[in-house]
Order: sequence, then structure tokens, then C-alpha cells
Amino acid sequence: MTNKEDGSRPFYICSCFTTDNIFLQDYKLHVRFSSEQQFRLDYQPLLRRLGCVTEQQFEDVLDKISQEVDRRRRLSETSAERAVAIKDMYQPLHPHVYHLQESFLAPKFKQIVEYCRSSNISEEGLGDMLEEEAAAKVYRFPLFEKGFCEELVEELEHFEQSSAPKGRPNTMNHYGILLNELGFDECFLTPLRELYLHPLTSLLYPDCGGRCLDSHKAFVVKYDMNEDLDLSYHYDNAEVTLNVSLGKDFTEGNLYFGDMRQVPLSEMECSEVQHRVTEGLLHRGQHMHGALPIASGQRWNLIVWMRASQERNKLCPMCNRRPTLVEGEGFADGFTTHSDAPLKTSCVMT
Repeated sequence: MTNKEDGSRPFYICSCFTTDNIFLQDYKLHVRFSSEQQFRLDYQPLLRRLGCVTEQQFEDVLDKISQEVDRRRRLSETSAERAVAIKDMYQPLHPHVYHLQESFLAPKFKQIVEYCRSSNISEEGLGDMLEEEAAAKVYRFPLFEKGFCEELVEELEHFEQSSAPKGRPNTMNHYGILLNELGFDECFLTPLRELYLHPLTSLLYPDCGGRCLDSHKAFVVKYDMNEDLDLSYHYDNAEVTLNVSLGKDFTEGNLYFGDMRQVPLSEMECSEVQHRVTEGLLHRGQHMHGALPIASGQRWNLIVWMRASQERNKLCPMCNRRPTLVEGEGFADGFTTHSDAPLKTSCVMT
């Protein structure tokens, strides 16, 4: 997926990407950094309460932030370089998994999609086919066949063990794979979003962009006893998120959901949601959530952040300001100029 060379409309990032929502793992804290003076004023007292007491500890925080800001500034360039290198040097183990096929999809999911495409649809009828969780507007359904999940995980492990360059998904997940760099966007993820997920999101989330999703960012995350065990409480840079459990064998590690991020933390109550292999969870991107620690084994999750430029062009979901656009690669962060009309970009299904 390219940004302009193939004639497709360009997507952009918001300038806040380099300054906002920087996650400090040691203190489980998201921060904004525009200057050292601003950062000291805004966060030094809070960091002291969280255990960042000495000046050396504070300098270590500043150093980590500086590295992250630099990484974000160079991200478009380095990501494009990695994608070229991967295409040149990586030999897939299962080439067919890069092209979405109907046989990959669970029969129940195809039945749900067909219902959503029909003329007699109703929200009540769809609700009868989905498993709605205790958390509001969180829906569970079987998505993939188990055999496909196993082959996809084998492909991801094969790539992980290769010498090809790799980029981490975000500041919160240290172990995982950016699927656009690996070549999954054009013939797997875009058709999945446009042909299969769009009928559901149009009915389930019409009030937050579900009818006009036109881009995405997709990645896999890995939880392992010797690596990342859990995921802190957060919201996504998305209008609607799909989270699919791919495997392997693990215990515990349930997801938990609070309320929308606009609700004060002190007023939130969390609900646990069990995540079962082959099943997908759909939820609003601004719905606060996290993942509890796994107790054993290893878990791989497919995450698709789906974006609606018509929504985010008005207000950036990460900084709550009108976005200031900066050019990016591929789908970037899903922003467009307001004159852009939606464009279909998927390749032919096989």
C-alpha cells in the first residue's frame, strides 16, 4: 500500500504523534512532551509520587523520551525502508496466508456478514447472532478457522526468527510485528476490513465512524512468560478496534474494559472479557481497556485499528485538537484532507 505513487489519495498523521501519548513503561504513565521545561512542570511531581525520586532517574526518563520522539520522527522513513528490505530478503513459510480466502473464515462469521448485507437487517437480529459482553458495545464472534490461525502464527514465528528487520508495534507492546511492513495490507487486511468487517461496524458503531472506515493500522502482539506479560490500561488510536486471539496455548490473560476515555477514571468500573483462540472482539477505539497477565504459555493477538477519516479529520482522538497534518506512508494515521472522497483499494479475493 503506497501513499501517492499508485494514484490513491494520501493519508496523513497528526503532528501530535511526535509529542503526545508517550508511554513510560516503568511508571505505567502516558505523557506529553513538547519541551523539557513543559515536561518538568507537568509531570515531575507526579513522577516523584510514582518512584522517580532522584535527578538521575528523571534524566533517565528524559533520555527514553528523547529516543522515542526521535523514533517517531523517523518512523515513516524507517518503516518504508524495512518494508523494502523485508520484501527483498524474507522468504515466507506460508505464502497463501497473505491473501484473504473465504476458507480462512469461520462459517458463523460468514453467516453474520451475510445477514448484515441482507435487506431485512435489524440491530436486534444482529444482536441475536453476536455475543455481547458485559462491557458496553463489546462484541465477540468466531472469526477465523483454527487451522488458519495455526498457519498464521507459524508464519509470524518464521518471520520473527529470520534476519529481516523488524519494527515494534507501539510504545506499549515491545514484542510483535507490523503487518503492513510484512505485506499483509493490500490483499488480506484491506479486503477483510472493506468486505467483511464494514457490514458489521456500519450497524454496530454508526455513531463513531463505523459506516465510513477507510483505513487501518494492523499488527500482531505477543505475550510470553519471558517477554510482555500484560498490557496496561489504555485507549486506541482508532474509531473501531478488532482484536483476534490467534493462539497458541496460554492460561489467564483476560481482557478488561472500563468506560469511554472521557469518563473520569475514578468513576469507571471494569469488566473482564475472556479471549478465546479463533474469536474476534470488536470495540470502540476510545473504550478504555487492558490485558491481564498470562499465567503460562504464549499468546498471539491480531490487532486492527480501523480509522474513519471523516471522524478524525474533525478532531484528533489522541490530542483532542483539530489535526495539523503531516505527510505519512501508506495509511499513515488515517487522516485525509477534507476534500478527499472515500476510495476502495482492495485487491481481488481468491
